[in-house]
Amino acid sequence: MVAGYTNGGADATKNGHRNVDMRSDTVTQPTPGMREAMANAEVGDDVFGDDPTVQQLEKRVAELLGKEAGLFVTSGTQGNLLAVGTHCSGRGEEVLCGKDSHIFFYEQGGSSSLMGVVYNTFPNKPDGTLDLEEVAKYIRPDNDHFSSAKLLALENTQNKLGGLVLPVGYMEKAGEFCKAHGLRLHVDGARLWNAAVALGLPPAELVKPADSVNVCLSKGLGAPVGSVLVGTAEFIQKARRLRKAVGGGLRQVGILAAAGLYALEHNLARLKEDHENASRLAQGLKDLGLNVLPAPTNLVFFDVDNAPAVVKALGDKGIRMLCLDGKRRCRAVANLHVTASDVEYTLAQLSGILQSKGFDCSESPAKKAKV
Repeated sequence: MVAGYTNGGADATKNGHRNVDMRSDTVTQPTPGMREAMANAEVGDDVFGDDPTVQQLEKRVAELLGKEAGLFVTSGTQGNLLAVGTHCSGRGEEVLCGKDSHIFFYEQGGSSSLMGVVYNTFPNKPDGTLDLEEVAKYIRPDNDHFSSAKLLALENTQNKLGGLVLPVGYMEKAGEFCKAHGLRLHVDGARLWNAAVALGLPPAELVKPADSVNVCLSKGLGAPVGSVLVGTAEFIQKARRLRKAVGGGLRQVGILAAAGLYALEHNLARLKEDHENASRLAQGLKDLGLNVLPAPTNLVFFDVDNAPAVVKALGDKGIRMLCLDGKRRCRAVANLHVTASDVEYTLAQLSGILQSKGFDCSESPAKKAKV
């Protein structure tokens, strides 16, 4: 547990129970050290280019990802929107992406409704990647009848399929694919930090072929808000102009940028602890007889009958997680404020709930085949 933190972990209680919030890694709150960094941040009007802390953050993230420049944005959704809108000129142009990608599934179709860009989606393979040969079949010729493919968007880690890490070799192939077909490559790296830690590689190694990358500060790194979009200096200049058009001009935002800088310095290496806790949780759920998706990073997806009732019963014990489909599929996310002791507490409470409520947690082969 983070020193001085009192809103979660083994020492925190809620109605006599621990407060273990595993709904997401976005639920963390700034630690005392981060709050101090925010309070002492040097600020200025970022629209005028006067905020030195924002400039420091943008430069630092760009360096970590091996790109020329960066742009602080309010969210990963905004960063992805700006990336699509900058790479694509607008109506009649196309972004290629996975059906399970965040950019398509969770961002309200913003690229279409706000940027006039068409989605062309493809099934994600079980490992989170796209079949590039299959994608190539649907890149249409330059003809007035067709939308024109301009961008391939990949997600690393792949959220919806379990926080899966895209291999470096696949990313290199994707870069070669884009060059061969005249496409740009954007990486939605909301949890790219987790992917880098899982592979034991510098983040820049994972995104060498990418023309742009969007990384989040408010998920695993524990900052209160914000993402950074990186790319060439020319790309970022255009994205900054577009950010203003969608209402994203920022003023004394160094207060938030300071949190991001603190997170990069103090919370990046410790993501390994989240992965270890997620692995503990996944194994414990398997030991309870539940069907659990592979959990290579900090996301744990599992199935249980009557999941809404199970999640509610856990909530009564101070343990919060999500039921994603209103039926069986649940998600728990290890984060900055979840300890190994919290994981053991969660498993013990879940075991008791399943036994006392009589939930059938067994999985038949037929059910497993559907997951």
